[in-house]
Amino acid sequence: MHVDEQLLAPIKEFLHTQTPQAWIDKAKLVENQSALLIDHMICELKAAQTAMLLIRRYAVDKQSGDALMAWLTPYNDFVYRKQGDWKALANNSLSKKIVAKGNTPYGQDLIDKMILLIKEELHHFYQVVEIMHARDITFGFIGSSRYAKELLSHVTTHEPNMLIDKLICSAYIEARSCERFAKIAPHLDPILNKFYVSLLRSEARHYQDYLVLAEQIAGKDISDRIEYFGQLEGQLITSPDEDFRFHSGCPVDATI
Repeated sequence: MHVDEQLLAPIKEFLHTQTPQAWIDKAKLVENQSALLIDHMICELKAAQTAMLLIRRYAVDKQSGDALMAWLTPYNDFVYRKQGDWKALANNSLSKKIVAKGNTPYGQDLIDKMILLIKEELHHFYQVVEIMHARDITFGFIGSSRYAKELLSHVTTHEPNMLIDKLICSAYIEARSCERFAKIAPHLDPILNKFYVSLLRSEARHYQDYLVLAEQIAGKDISDRIEYFGQLEGQLITSPDEDFRFHSGCPVDATI
C-alpha cells in the first residue's frame, strides 16, 4: 500500500523535524522489527491510558472513572502481569455510557474525542498483538523510554495550563507516530506495510483532536506553547539516543 502524502502534509508542517534517516535505516532491519512491534504495542496501550486519565481527571465523576479503569484492566493485566487470553481482548468494550460531570464546559467534548481515541488505540493494540502472535514474538519487562517522559517533564504545574500542555504533548506524540508509520511502511513486508499505512488516517486525526481541545480549553492563542513543545520534541527525535524505540532519537551507533 502507498502512503497518502496529502494526508501527511499538515503533519510534516506541524512537526519541527523529520525522523533521521539513521532511525529509518535501523528500523527497517528485519532483526529490529520484533522490538519495534513490542514497543508499538506498549505505545498503543499508553495512548489509551493517557486519554483515559485525562477523562478521569478532568471530565467525569468517580463512578464513570471506575468504569473506564475496568475497561482498560484486561489490557494492563495482559501486558504488565502476563494474565489473560489475548484473543478475549477483541471483544472487550466499555460497560456504560460516560457522561460529563457538571460545571465542566469542555467535559463532553473531551469525553467524546477521547473515548473514540481509546477505542481506536485499543483496536490497534489488538492488531499488533495479533501480528506478534502470528510471528511468535514474546515480550518481557519493558521500561519507559525518554521521549514521552521528557516531553511531559516540561508541562506547567498549574491549571488550566497543565491540561493544555498535556494536550499539546499528546498532539506531538500522535503526529510523530503517524510520521514514523509513513517513514517505515515502504521498507516493511506486505503485512506490516498494509498495517502501518492503515493506521495513518486515525493517527492524523488524533493529533488534530488534541490540538483542537487545547485551543478550545485555553480560549486564547497558544501558539507559543505549541512552538515550545515542538522544538523540544524535535530535539528529542534528532539527538543521540542509546535506546531503540518507536519514538527514540537518532541511534547512537549511527553517530559514531
